[in-house]
Amino acid sequence: MEKKPAAVVEREARVETRDVVEMLRAPAAAPLVPLPLEVLVPEARQQTPAVRQRATRPDCRLHGLGQTKYIDDMYLPGMLYAKIKRAGIASARILSVDTKEAEAMPGVVAVITGRDVPVNSFGPSLKDQPVLADERVFHAGDGVAAVAAVTEQIAAEAIEKIKVEYEPIRPVLDPFESLKLETPGLHAPNPNIYGHKVIKKGDVAKGFAESYRIFEGSYRTQMVEHVPLEPHASIATWDPNGRLTIYSTLGRITLGRADISRTLGVPMSRIRIIATIVGGNFGGKNEITTEPVVALLAKKSGRPVKCTFTRPEEFASSTTRHPLVMDYKTGVSREGRILARQIRLVLDGGAYCSWSETTLGKACILSAGPYQIDNLYAEAFVVYTNKTMTGAMRGFGAPQVCFAYESQMDDIATALNIDPLEIRMLNALKEGSLSPTSQKLHSVVVRETLLQAAQRFGWNGNGARS
Repeated sequence: MEKKPAAVVEREARVETRDVVEMLRAPAAAPLVPLPLEVLVPEARQQTPAVRQRATRPDCRLHGLGQTKYIDDMYLPGMLYAKIKRAGIASARILSVDTKEAEAMPGVVAVITGRDVPVNSFGPSLKDQPVLADERVFHAGDGVAAVAAVTEQIAAEAIEKIKVEYEPIRPVLDPFESLKLETPGLHAPNPNIYGHKVIKKGDVAKGFAESYRIFEGSYRTQMVEHVPLEPHASIATWDPNGRLTIYSTLGRITLGRADISRTLGVPMSRIRIIATIVGGNFGGKNEITTEPVVALLAKKSGRPVKCTFTRPEEFASSTTRHPLVMDYKTGVSREGRILARQIRLVLDGGAYCSWSETTLGKACILSAGPYQIDNLYAEAFVVYTNKTMTGAMRGFGAPQVCFAYESQMDDIATALNIDPLEIRMLNALKEGSLSPTSQKLHSVVVRETLLQAAQRFGWNGNGARS
């Protein structure tokens, strides 16, 4: 390489020095720009400018690269791992819980049972669910003890060392058997029927008397698990001033904070819940599960504690969608107009109440369907059984009753030789119609929606497609 003359090198050095000095003298921040003072308010019914536009999600890059941090990706210094001992029996009294062998295992730092929980009950409405079962087991997924150890493997081995002696009690697994049981029920002194709702409108007997035909049908739906890709998980840590921080997959952290405060006997002002990125919820993460357990283990051990459900635990110990038994009796005119409808719903609430009261109300109100019915009687019950607890899941009772009333509408259309679309158009709610609870409805577009769907599908009547 040809060597540059000394004069050229000196000149370039002076230029470089001048550039550096100018950069150092440049302002540290851009000058302030005044924002417009006028506030623009969009026109009514045009407040969603994002519709039909491509929107970039701020978290999509991390998700796409697999770099999103969920709770199971998090680690705090000195963290322990927790496992929960499950009952494995649907209904029983707990006679004794022996944790000595588990406590003696190398690597096990803390063990707790239901007796270590300051206030061992919680729930969104009824406080009927224990953090860890102490005296009674109400379903096979109930936790009876928990262990914190230096590894997940040691914790899993330790819970197998815990010995629990049970006195089995005959389980109640059929909601109709539960319905007939006298008070006190499974959760003595409370009755087995812990929720009941009735909706009356018009005169059902008169409507049936005037009907051309009466159709009756019974419909059932099953228990459904949410199966989120990310299972329930949480991490708890206490600071030296006795304040608790919990990282959780909870979808309702405010309600969860209240339940944690109650079960631990700690003021809410000393509890902080950090909602992490949630890998699927669908309603199944609406209430606490592992949070009080890891908090107690962390306090006892003096170290952060993490607990993540296994997939079998998700099925056995988290909430599910309510199974319903739905009896429908519907009277119609010769043209297919609904003159009267009588409905009876029985919700299988499983072992604990959870969100059953909310689900009961929504299912009962929506059970008539999106149809004008002047004469209606709907009655709904929710009962305890010794099965996996039910709770919140997308729709809160609406999908179950939709299956029932639409199935019966198809049966009626077939029997009267009426097109399924036509019978729905004949009975659909319209602007100003009254709901089952006599609420005047506005912005009703059931008919327009049906017609648009039929057009796009190419429906030409009697189940055919053009």
